Amino acid sequence: MSQLEVLIFDVDGTLADTERDGHRVAFNQAFEEAGLDWDWTVELYGELLQVTGGKERIRLYVEKFLEGFELDEDISDFAARLHQRKTHFYLELLQSGAIPLRSGVERLINEAREADLRLAISTTTTPANVDYLLSATLGKQSLNWFEVIAAGDIVPAKKPAPDIYTWAMQQMKIKPENCLAFEDSLNGVKSSLAADLKTIITINGYTKDDDFSGAEIVLDQYGEPNQPFTVIEGDAAGFDYVNLDFLKEIHAR
Repeated sequence: MSQLEVLIFDVDGTLADTERDGHRVAFNQAFEEAGLDWDWTVELYGELLQVTGGKERIRLYVEKFLEGFELDEDISDFAARLHQRKTHFYLELLQSGAIPLRSGVERLINEAREADLRLAISTTTTPANVDYLLSATLGKQSLNWFEVIAAGDIVPAKKPAPDIYTWAMQQMKIKPENCLAFEDSLNGVKSSLAADLKTIITINGYTKDDDFSGAEIVLDQYGEPNQPFTVIEGDAAGFDYVNLDFLKEIHAR
């Protein structure tokens, strides 16, 4: 039987519930600064999350929701420039401590480190977003806890393509059967499953109705000893929060 050696985490929605009150707010701040009368409501942003990547969401919005909108520059250049300012505002939110880690995340990461499990990140968000989230919640030293941080445009094809997971595993010289992936969305689980990774899902408000077929288990949160998770799909084998014994149980299936 293969041994569990590596935990690979998505970021947005998985480590922290960043989308609704983080990225969405920062997008709107960037739009206002640019003199655009765009307002990405909670509901609209949920629709835009059908694609991964902030620049890609800007492009989708222009093409799907703004009939007749004209630009004096290439849409890719426009989206990149606007997204750069959005990142600035998002980092300000992170630095203010406005976006905490999800329940159980810090404990689980610490337990994994104590057990000498290797850690990695595979995400479509920018490297700067990862750096600031980890630094603001776990301290600057936490950047060194993750052997590989695969983020942003490091691979051309974003989730649901498996490329970001495949690249991370190649860098770590590890096989999928020695890993577990942690995701929260449909595009995320499509990506991890396509990379042949057993996957644990923790849903959020935007992804609670997604189809997570193929995931090992779907939970509402990682939980704590005094704050049990709720199982949405799958068998928790008697566990009520995610710890290393739980992960070994899932991996051994």
